[in-house]
Amino acid sequence: MRSMNLVDAWVQNLSILKHPYPSKSLLGSIRFQPLFLKSSRPIAISAVLTGEEARISTPFNFNAYVLDKANHVNRALDDAVAVRNPPMIHEAMRYSLLAGGKRVRPMLCIAACEIVGGPQSAAIPAACAVEMIHTMSLIHDDLPCMDDDDLRRGKPTNHKVFGEDVAVLAGDALLAFAFEFMATATVGVAPERILAAVGELAKAIGTEGLVAGQVVDLNCTGEANVGLDTLEFIHIHKTAALLEASVVLGAILGGGSNDQVEKLSTFARKIGLLFQVVDDILDVTKSSEELGKTAGKDLAVDKTTYPKLLGLDKAVEFAEKLNEEAKAQLSDFDPLKAAPLAALADYIVHRQN
Repeated sequence: MRSMNLVDAWVQNLSILKHPYPSKSLLGSIRFQPLFLKSSRPIAISAVLTGEEARISTPFNFNAYVLDKANHVNRALDDAVAVRNPPMIHEAMRYSLLAGGKRVRPMLCIAACEIVGGPQSAAIPAACAVEMIHTMSLIHDDLPCMDDDDLRRGKPTNHKVFGEDVAVLAGDALLAFAFEFMATATVGVAPERILAAVGELAKAIGTEGLVAGQVVDLNCTGEANVGLDTLEFIHIHKTAALLEASVVLGAILGGGSNDQVEKLSTFARKIGLLFQVVDDILDVTKSSEELGKTAGKDLAVDKTTYPKLLGLDKAVEFAEKLNEEAKAQLSDFDPLKAAPLAALADYIVHRQN
């Protein structure tokens, strides 16, 4: 199985990250090639903490941070994906993109940019791009040919509203526009860093990332002999890859050094796996109403999960272990600037939906 190293090799080779403001001569050090270079209705924010989550102890107001960042991202998404011709495809894109959600990936992107000293404005386009791609993955994941789900974020899934054909195209359009928006809307950042970020995002969602995890997940559904190594491969790629990319993008665009990007990459890889472990736990401990999606779905299709392999108690212990290991990667950063990422890790492990 591939080790938990989605970007480590790239980070080691990318000398541009050693320089906050690289010169044009550094462009040649990039080893990969990039793939290519409204309405005013309110948008729901579902990232406010309640219950167990509210007891998280942090040195700053995490609820206020969540609301502030989610509001910035939601406004940017609403502006970016306006209704234009042909209206149906844009309505389908907006239906899922603006349906609420915790906006964890955009917040990770912004927090990573700020922890290395970059301004929020440098990360907003990338934060929107990862949310567009995340939404694409949800639209496609819910299709009958994939996980076949009828409920997402408490609402009928995209294909139930617009049909399977339009849902596929809405996901495709969000994927394409994510790269266009990130490449054209990012300002005040060296072009070499934008190029590096685009390449990293493309890698994270292709056959080295999200797609690889999805394919193995599909092949393993219903299989009786799926082990922990295979399960980890699925989730490192299917779930953790985009979460990790969110953090790496923010660090790159914020001017982070090689060492800073590497530490934040490890942090994100661990919370990415943590996110999926918690998802597996919630699937067997919460109702559909609490989750906003169909509960017990993994068990119904005999999908391999951490509670299934480890037992519920051991899965909870594993989640706590990942959380502590992730936060340990933040020890060399300014504690005040690291507080949002540490709190986001705690939020992921304690979330209730």
